[in-house]
Amino acid sequence: MTTPDLTKRVLLGMLTPSSNTVLEPVTSAMLSGLPEVSAHFGRFTVKEISLRAAALDQFTDAPFLDAARLLADAKLNVIGWNGTSAGWLGFDADERLCSTIAAETGIPACTSMLALNEILETTGRKRFAIVSPYLDEIQERMVANYNAAGFDVVAERHLNDRGNFSFSEITEERIERMCAEVAEAKPDAIAIICTNMRGAPVAERVEKALGIPVYDTVSTVVWKALRMTGVDTRRVEGWGSLFRELHG
Repeated sequence: MTTPDLTKRVLLGMLTPSSNTVLEPVTSAMLSGLPEVSAHFGRFTVKEISLRAAALDQFTDAPFLDAARLLADAKLNVIGWNGTSAGWLGFDADERLCSTIAAETGIPACTSMLALNEILETTGRKRFAIVSPYLDEIQERMVANYNAAGFDVVAERHLNDRGNFSFSEITEERIERMCAEVAEAKPDAIAIICTNMRGAPVAERVEKALGIPVYDTVSTVVWKALRMTGVDTRRVEGWGSLFRELHG
């Protein structure tokens, strides 16, 4: 492992749903052992996760770009969309968003969902399970999008919750039980899909209990942002096998 250059700051921007109270403290805790790295958050309105028109309108380009432009004033190294909307909108939505952010700000971009997909592809763990808090209609759309993209969702659990603030009140114990339930299908990996649910803090102990890699969507975007900025992800300790297994 190389010695980090503490004289050069690494500034990570995170686009954040307005009602999210988990991703900021979790991201900052994840980076606490990397003194040269800091995370900076830009919020835009997200109050409900559903397929209603008003809920879908929360994820149009304009609010993303307004927040990204403000983040860009901080001369960031990368901007991440710390959210999972591409799961139900389609993964191409995040691909377009990254291109648009880069064109508007001159800063490279990444997202939780594209990073998750990259991880599943790179590790060959395309037969996986999903844990989320979302409504039936959202979960069904996500499973269909993954299956259409060549993945195999072998099990899923969700809480049929409209959210978004309420996701943050789901206990770690409940998340662990959901992971144990999907583990019965013997997936190659478990994806905890929601950046306002406390999946990242349980990943390490769930992996130890179940023997299955756990990829949380707060963790995936942090992992990708660090790789894009040349930070060795093995320095992120205690947050699951992802940072040790796929490092750089």
